[in-house]
Amino acid sequence: MAPTSKLITRFAPSPTGLLHLGHAYSAFTAWELARSAQGEFLLRVEDNDTQRCRPEYETALYRDLHWLGLSWPIPVLKLSDRFDVYHAVIDELLRRGLAYPCNCTRRDIQAALSAPQEGATAPPVYPGTCRHRTGDHPGPGDAVRLNLSAAVAVLNTEVLDWQETGTGQSVIHRIVPETLLASHGDVVLLRKDTRAAAYHLSVVVDDAAQNVTHVVRGADLAEATPLQRLLQYLLNLPTPTYHHHDLVRDANGKRLAKRDDARAIARYREDGYTVPEIRSLLGL
Repeated sequence: MAPTSKLITRFAPSPTGLLHLGHAYSAFTAWELARSAQGEFLLRVEDNDTQRCRPEYETALYRDLHWLGLSWPIPVLKLSDRFDVYHAVIDELLRRGLAYPCNCTRRDIQAALSAPQEGATAPPVYPGTCRHRTGDHPGPGDAVRLNLSAAVAVLNTEVLDWQETGTGQSVIHRIVPETLLASHGDVVLLRKDTRAAAYHLSVVVDDAAQNVTHVVRGADLAEATPLQRLLQYLLNLPTPTYHHHDLVRDANGKRLAKRDDARAIARYREDGYTVPEIRSLLGL
C-alpha cells in the first residue's frame, strides 16, 4: 500500500440487482470528482454476499456503467477474490482481543434487547452477549464481532477525525471514545452464514488496498464513518476524505432501492433515453 498524491475515487456496487438512478448519481459524482482533479476513478465489485449476488447482475452493471460513459482500470477488484485477506485481518483482531466469536441468533439479540437495560439509548445496539468469548477461536456457526469496549480502550483518549466535503464545504468531523460507546454496538466483522467479511471491515481494508483518497457515497452511509474511522486506527490504515452526497428519491421522497426496477438504468436505456437525459433527470 504505497502513499499517493493522486486523487482516487471509487464506485463499489453489489451485484444483487440492477443499478438504478441512485447508483448512476453516485458513480457520476465519483467519476467527475476524479476527472476534475486529473485523478483516477476505480470500480470495485462488492460481491461477497454469495446468497444474493448473481453473475447476470455483475454483467449488467458493467454494461450500464459503460453506457453511461464511464471507464476504469482493469482488472476490477472483487471482494470474492479477497476472502483470505479479510480473514487474516480478522485473525489479527482476534489475537489482539479486539474481536470475538458470536453465535447469537436474531431472536437471541431481540430477546436481550427487549429486557430492561441500564443506561440503554435508542436506537438499541448489540448488548455484548458473547463478549465473554473474547480470546476464543471462532467455530462453525460463529460470526465475529468487534469488541468495541476493547477497541475504545486502545484508543484511550485520542480523538478521531476525518474530512467531509459532501456538504459543499470542507468540514472536519471529530469523535471521542465515549460517543462511540454510546452510539455503536459490537458490529459484525465476519458473517456466520457465508463466512464473508461484513461491509465495515471489507470497505476499510479495500479502500486502503486501492489507495482511495476520496470515498464518495450516499448520505445514508455517513453514520458508518465513525466506526470505519476507528477500524482504520486499529489497523493502522490511512483515512480518506469522505464525500457523502444527497440520495436520489422517488416522488414520495423514498430512497431508491434495487427492487425499483422501473428506475433501473437498463430500463431507461431500453425506453430510448440518452445519457444527457439521464443526467438531466439527476440534476447534473
